[in-house]
Amino acid sequence: MQVDCNLVLYDVDKPIWASNTGGLARDCHLNMQSDGNLVVYAPRNRAIWASNTQGKNGNYVCYLQKDRNVVIYGTARWATGTNIHGAGIVGVPGSAPQNTTAEMIKLVR
Repeated sequence: MQVDCNLVLYDVDKPIWASNTGGLARDCHLNMQSDGNLVVYAPRNRAIWASNTQGKNGNYVCYLQKDRNVVIYGTARWATGTNIHGAGIVGVPGSAPQNTTAEMIKLVR
């Protein structure tokens, strides 16, 4: 999260994805909600960006994979689409192996 409230994913020093919320506020924070929605909040809990992945309450984790794709796991509900070509697609049978949710949780702990 940048100081201008833009959530940006970098590949070394090159931005490859952004929430495009720069300049909308300052002192923002990112919240992985229990309903599976990833939200950028400005002060006074004003939502300025969301992944729009809300669903049933549960246990969700936002994870930066080795292929540089950011994915919300419970079941894969949202992704930045920044995975490196040929590295596999989450949840597609026959693609490169992906970590299970249990493995992801172990990595985060």
